[in-house]
Formats: sequence, C-alpha cells, structure tokens
Amino acid sequence: MKIKNIKMLVYIQKFMRSLSLQAKLILSFMILIFIPVLIFSSYSFSHESSKSMDELIRNNETILDIEKTNIENNIELMEWTAQLALSNREMNDFLQSQKDFNTEELLEIKTKLISDFQYFLFNNPRVSKVRLFTSNPNVQEFWPVLLQESRIQNKYWYRDVLGQEGSSYWVMGEQEGVLVGAPSEPVRFEASLLKEFKFLDDTTHNGILEISMSMQNFFLKTFSKVQDPGSQLVIVTRDHKVFSLDSSVMFNNVSAEQFIESVVLSNKPSNEVAEFYTAGQPYLAIQSYIQSIDVHLVNIVSLADTMADIKERRSKLIIIIIFLMAFLSLLSYFMQSMILKRLRVLKDSMKKVRGGNFNVDLPITGTDEIGELGHHYRKLLSKINELIEEQANRQAAGKEAELKALKNQIDSHFLYNTLENLKMLAEMEGQYVISDTLTSLGGMMRYTLQWTREHVKLAEELNHVHHYIDIMNIRYKGKIELGVVIDPALLNQESLKMSLQPIVENAVKHGMKQMNSKSGSFIISITAMVQKDTCFIEIMDNGCGIPEEKIRTLSNLLHMEERDYQELRGKVQNEGGSGIGLRNVDQRLIMSYGLNYGIRIESMLGSYTRVVMSMPLLNFEGRKDIHD
Repeated sequence: MKIKNIKMLVYIQKFMRSLSLQAKLILSFMILIFIPVLIFSSYSFSHESSKSMDELIRNNETILDIEKTNIENNIELMEWTAQLALSNREMNDFLQSQKDFNTEELLEIKTKLISDFQYFLFNNPRVSKVRLFTSNPNVQEFWPVLLQESRIQNKYWYRDVLGQEGSSYWVMGEQEGVLVGAPSEPVRFEASLLKEFKFLDDTTHNGILEISMSMQNFFLKTFSKVQDPGSQLVIVTRDHKVFSLDSSVMFNNVSAEQFIESVVLSNKPSNEVAEFYTAGQPYLAIQSYIQSIDVHLVNIVSLADTMADIKERRSKLIIIIIFLMAFLSLLSYFMQSMILKRLRVLKDSMKKVRGGNFNVDLPITGTDEIGELGHHYRKLLSKINELIEEQANRQAAGKEAELKALKNQIDSHFLYNTLENLKMLAEMEGQYVISDTLTSLGGMMRYTLQWTREHVKLAEELNHVHHYIDIMNIRYKGKIELGVVIDPALLNQESLKMSLQPIVENAVKHGMKQMNSKSGSFIISITAMVQKDTCFIEIMDNGCGIPEEKIRTLSNLLHMEERDYQELRGKVQNEGGSGIGLRNVDQRLIMSYGLNYGIRIESMLGSYTRVVMSMPLLNFEGRKDIHD
C-alpha cells in the first residue's frame, strides 16, 4: 500500500511538472477556491438538511403531544364519569338490595332512578355508554344501563378486571354486544374503562362498571380526516392490535400493521424518534407509551417529500458550484493570461539567447516582480556580453602564456642537459660522489618542476624523499639513514605531491640541531599502516625532540584560521620555526580529502619526533579503494 502511494505521488509530481505555469496557477487557484467553497457548501447543506429534519420532527412531535393531551382529557373525563356512577347513593342502594321488587316498584325504578341516572351521566356526548353489570340476583335488568354480570363472564378481559381489585382497567378495540339477538347493539370500536365495584362491606364483589367512548372520540387526532398527508398516528394496544385511520394516504401501499412491524416499540413515556425503512422508503417513527391505558401511540412520518426537497436543494447547490467554478476558471484564465503575457515575452527572449543571439531587445518594464525580473535579465545579458569579451581577451592572453611556457620548458631542458653534462664530466674525472649527487638533484628538479598533477603514487613521493636524503648526506657526511618499511600493495596508494618531503626536511632541519656527530646516525623511518578505510603514514626520527609546550603551539598553528596564523607567524618564527611546511601539508590534505584527514605531531624531548599523516585508502589507478 505504501509503495502504491509513493508511485501515485511520483506520478502526480511528473504530471504537475508537465503542466504550463498558467495551468498550474489556474489549478492552484481552483483548489484554493474549490476547497473552501466545498467545505462551506457541505456545511451549509448539512446544516439545512439537519434543520429541515429537526423542523419535521418538531412539527410531528407537536401532533403527537396534542393527541396525548386529548387522550389524557378523555381519561380524566371517563374516570370522573365512573366516579359519579359509583357514588350515586340511590343506585348503590338498589344494586345492594336483597328483596324482590314488585311490578309497581320496578316501574318506578325504571322511570325515576334509571332515567335520572342516564340523564345525569349522558350529559357529555363523547361518552357512548355507561353500564353496570351486577352479580346481585335480586336486581332486575334495565337495558342498556343495568345488566347481569353473567353476560360478560365469558369476555377475555373479565378476569383481568377482577384482578385489578377496584382499579381502572382499559380495553381498546372491538367491543361485541352483550345482549343475544339485539340488533340495536352492533359491533363497535371503543375505548372502555372497566372497574369492579363492591357491596357496602367493601369486601364482597357486587359487579363491574363499564364506561365506553368511541375510539374516534377517544383518539380524536388519530381518526381525524383532516391531517397532514405525510404523517399518520397509529394506536398499538397491549395485545398488539393496530388501529388507525384506514383511509389515510399513508396506507395506500403499506398497511399500518406493516409499518408497526418495522418499528421497535419502547415503554418509555417520553417521545422517542427513530428512522426506519419500509418497502424501500424512509420513514420516521415518533412514539410515546401511555402507561395508564397501556397503549403505544406512534406517529408514522414519511420522509419522501423531505428527502426529495433535500435532494433538490443539493442538486441546485451542485449546479451553482459548477457554474461558479466555471466562471472563476474563465476569470482566472483571462487574468493570468494578462499577467503571464510579459513572461512569455521573456521566455521567447531566452530561447533566442539559447540560440546564440545575445543582442536581444527585451521590451519589459514596470516596477512589479516581472518588470524587476526583466531589468535583471537585461543586466544579465549585458554581463554575459562583458564575460564573452573578457573570455576572448583571456584566450588571447592564454596563447601568449603558452608561448612563454614553451620557452620556459626549453630553458628547463637546457638545465637538465647541463646537469647531465656535469654528471658525465664528474664520472670521467672519477668524482662519483658528485655524479650521484647530480643524479639526485636532477631527479628532484624534474619531480618539482614538472607539476602536471596534484596527486601521485606513494612510490613516487618516496623516490623523491630518497633523492633529498642523498643530497643531505653530502652535507652531513652520510650520517642520515632513511628506513622505509611499507607493504608493496600500498606503493600504489594515492598521495599528495610534495607531502612527504617537507616533513622529512623539517625533521632533518630541526632534529639534527643539537645532535652530537659522535653519538651515531640520524635515523628517519617511514612506515605505513591501514585502519578500516584510512591509510596512515608515519615519519619518525631519533633526533633531539621537541618540548611539550612547543608541540602544543605547533598543533594549534596547524588548525587555526589563516588570519590568526599570519598574526602569530612572525612571533613563532623568531622563537625557532613557524611550522609553515607542516601547516601547508595539513591544509592541502584537508582541502583534498576533508576535515577527517591531516597530520598530527608527537615528540619526546631528547628522544624522538613522530609525524603521522592520514588520508583515505585510495588506489592511484582510477582512485579506487586498494582493497577492491
């Protein structure tokens, strides 16, 4: 995955490099505008969508709350009616009577007690019926108010009502008649309050009170035909029966039962909102549980119109963004074309210069960046023409220098030939020491005068040192001994030309100052060793040595800045040696190979002096590692 990302980044970089400057500017401008516009549009759209959904939920929660208020009012009304019915003293006396009534007494009860009871309780037209079912065999039935309890003992809710011990029990839905063969009592959908009442001892069962109201009146908002077509209230009873307005447009394709199957009912009294899908369409379920009547009230809300409105607004927003980006792109193109016009002129001028025409007229002026660039470009062309003229003069001067070098070469050949003639004359006279000295001197002159390269083989440097020692032995009567112990493989080690001889010369010059000629020879040994990728060349003598304080001074002189060195050079030189030869070698090593290389000095007064030179392990042939 990481490799794919890297390849993608490389491809993007190549693509960006292939674009023109104008295309890059337009693209960057579009990105800088598009990203904020996209973020702002996304936020605005999300905010508007959320606002629409919140408003939809609030409106439908209001409908649900209105229905809950209606239900609570009807519950209160029916509870109040039940309380009036059970508190009627004359009716209670009649229900608890243990005597047999004659016809005249029954007629009086019918015309007075039952009529007054009905008139008093039926004042509220929303209450559809009030019935008392008594278990007292002495009480005669007066339809439709007073009936024997035996008529309802087979109802599914009968035992549940008795189990409430005088508390209200609510039944919703289909209520069948209790009178056999009575066509005047059809099947109705009612909300019924059922409550057990007892004799005066408050322990013996007497009967059951029924207060009923049609479900259309009890759930007024649910069964109202004047509703929002995008939502519909649904009633779910304790036995999972579903009631709603069958004529609602919500149920044209999906029934109320199918909707409820998709909703997870909750027993919380507070409003709960959940989104669900039925038949591939989105809906909201706003529900509340009414504990007193054990009913779930659910408001099913269609999201189709809301989602369509959100999609329409999103489409409009996308169209606006596209037109805005197109307009901004065209505006950016024309503006940048005007800005880059002078850059194109500058580019065409550069092409002419690349073709060799340095006398280009550049009509770019102004104080902005492009005008300043044109000004500096004109200065650059002027400087190039000056350099061309200078180079032509240098070439002419170079030709003259070559002629002088040729003359000097002729002079050096004359010098070499003269030394050879003197050598032959010394041999003819038998002066072999002089002959050998002239041979060494000629070798040194050829090595120093023929400086065609900076780097040489270590073997060449050693050969130059041998010539130098041979000449010094004429002065010191052969007391200088040179010992070279180096692995033949290191003779091809790359070395700086004239790097060993100054160190050996320094040893001879200072090491033999206080040396007694009777004490023996002055021995200089040169060894080489390799550690990892570094070659160390050690030049050691058995001379008088250097005091410790002078060693510290020399070490400081090697590595200090040139300005500081020049200030201290005169003072140190008066004290006996400025260290210029060692410093030159050290500086050349650092400039050629880096700060990790150079020389260091060690000495013990009256015993020895050691100079260690370090350089990278390189084969002179092709500058390769010797180990390769």
